[in-house]
Amino acid sequence: MTWNEVNDGIVITLPEDFDREANLGYLTREKNECMYTIVDDVITKVIAIGEIRSLVQINIMNNKQMNVDFLNDSRPIEKWKREEIVNYIHEWFDLNNDLTPFFEMAQTDPLLKMPTQNFYGLRVIGIPDLFEALCWGVLGQQINLTFAYSLKRQFVEKYGDSVEWNGKKYWVFPSYEQIAQLTPNDLADIKMTVKKSEYIIGIAKLMANGALSREQLMNMSFKDAEKNLLKIRGIGPWTANYALMRCLRFQTAFPIDDVGLINSIKLLRNMDRKPTKDEIVELSCPWKNWESYATFYLWRVLY
Repeated sequence: MTWNEVNDGIVITLPEDFDREANLGYLTREKNECMYTIVDDVITKVIAIGEIRSLVQINIMNNKQMNVDFLNDSRPIEKWKREEIVNYIHEWFDLNNDLTPFFEMAQTDPLLKMPTQNFYGLRVIGIPDLFEALCWGVLGQQINLTFAYSLKRQFVEKYGDSVEWNGKKYWVFPSYEQIAQLTPNDLADIKMTVKKSEYIIGIAKLMANGALSREQLMNMSFKDAEKNLLKIRGIGPWTANYALMRCLRFQTAFPIDDVGLINSIKLLRNMDRKPTKDEIVELSCPWKNWESYATFYLWRVLY
């Protein structure tokens, strides 16, 4: 992890297989995103480290480095907190992962060849906060993406806190400590089902009482982490694998029943029907240990 401080900002060195257009293209695909803004290719986002709220602007220069500037006098005084911000950005963009073997494998894979050529240098954009990742997984169950983003915005703007700069609010995802205090009734005016409200509050309570944490899951094998998540009410195989992929960074995470994955395979293979699960298992054999990246690139074909 190479970074240094220049004046009051931070410069992060990027891996060779990072592409600015591919990553910004992914981040700007949904206009109703509420966790960051992108204007003139500059990302503005609040990064929360404990109680500290740092409003940062990230500028990607020539695919070589990220320049991180602090706005609103929000640069943490302690170096370890600035280091945590660097860690967050590394996690967000999966910068510590060498993708060379993935791209080599994808060159000869009939399904991945085209997506990896079109979106070369895209990383699996992460959700470093476990509560946010699980909430997003639950919110997205059995609804379209546009509606899911609308629910997320309602949830964040009702229960998250924010930093104001230049007349605009930049949001922080609600904390599990806060959501653990709520009842489904409190979430009634957000247009999610009562069941989803119960699931999200239940997850928050597990995290608040220490029964569930990112650190615990990171110290487990993939199978054990998946098993632990599947025990939680409201988390099925899709949501578990979604969090394992985008938050916990298990490269073998594979939401095999995902509608987007199925539709992407159907499109790329020019099929007049959906591929069966057995067919997907067979097609994915060459992706071993890169299932999460293969899924992300196939999603990108559609979204």
